[in-house]
Amino acid sequence: MEPIKIATAQFENRSDDKAYNLSIIRQMAAQARAQGAQVIAFHECSVTGYTFARHLNKAQLTAIAELIPEGESMQSLTAIARELDIVILAGLFEKTTSGALHKAYVCVDKNGLMAKYRKLHPFINPHLTPGNEYVVFDLLGWKCGILICYDNNIIENVRATTLLGADIIFMPHVTMCTPSPRPGAGFVDPELWQKREEDPTLLRAEFDGLKGRSWLMKWLPARAYDNGVYVVFSNPVGMDDDQLKNGCSMILDPFGDVLAECRQLGNDLAIATLTPQKLTQAGGYRYKNARRPELYGHIIAAPHTAVQKVAWKDE
Repeated sequence: MEPIKIATAQFENRSDDKAYNLSIIRQMAAQARAQGAQVIAFHECSVTGYTFARHLNKAQLTAIAELIPEGESMQSLTAIARELDIVILAGLFEKTTSGALHKAYVCVDKNGLMAKYRKLHPFINPHLTPGNEYVVFDLLGWKCGILICYDNNIIENVRATTLLGADIIFMPHVTMCTPSPRPGAGFVDPELWQKREEDPTLLRAEFDGLKGRSWLMKWLPARAYDNGVYVVFSNPVGMDDDQLKNGCSMILDPFGDVLAECRQLGNDLAIATLTPQKLTQAGGYRYKNARRPELYGHIIAAPHTAVQKVAWKDE
């Protein structure tokens, strides 16, 4: 494998405004390509917006969802990838010919769809159908996986994707700055965002504190370190419907170290060069080789009824 240069982006999307969001995706992809990036990753539902979908009935959600790969947004993403000669990963709502609705994340290049993943643990809208498979695909000589937001909170998903061969896991999110029983969690006042240029201090403290980055750094580096994989984390910044999000899009290496991170209080991208040597140098590589699944395989695979409770969302 040759080194690969990847960008992760953060931007303030507009709810149900695909034309605007795609225009920002194109603009940021052009910036990344100009800086030598071969790949750029955007956040969960970056094409459509995300949090507003909790208000939609099935007909409304179906209206904004698209067939993959036939849909207009897919054609637009492919055209951008072809124009700029860059691989693009982005998220949107998917509909199928049978009427099912999914939370999807796609990877496209100049020739079209390279990979499609459906979120295993969707919750933003009750009409979404969970995905039922892991996805690992080839990208410029690297094996890559995708796990969307809540999927990464179930550590078995990350390990399973790694064991399927992933060297890089793209982790698109819309996360942080929501209430939870954990200490310090909660929403961030949107007024701080409106005043971010004249008074960034309080906003940065909220974004970096227990409501945001401090929580993220409790677990995200562990996913990379324990599994010996690169992690490309993407998250929106600014208002997503009525919720303020803090960005912090970043790329971590198999040692769990942050290689590059978005730090602007606004649209931003971060670029890192990923090298194959770290995949076997990192502790996670040795730990995977030392596994003894005969001890715990039956425990992990024991029958279990999944119960998913999202702390901030009213059931």
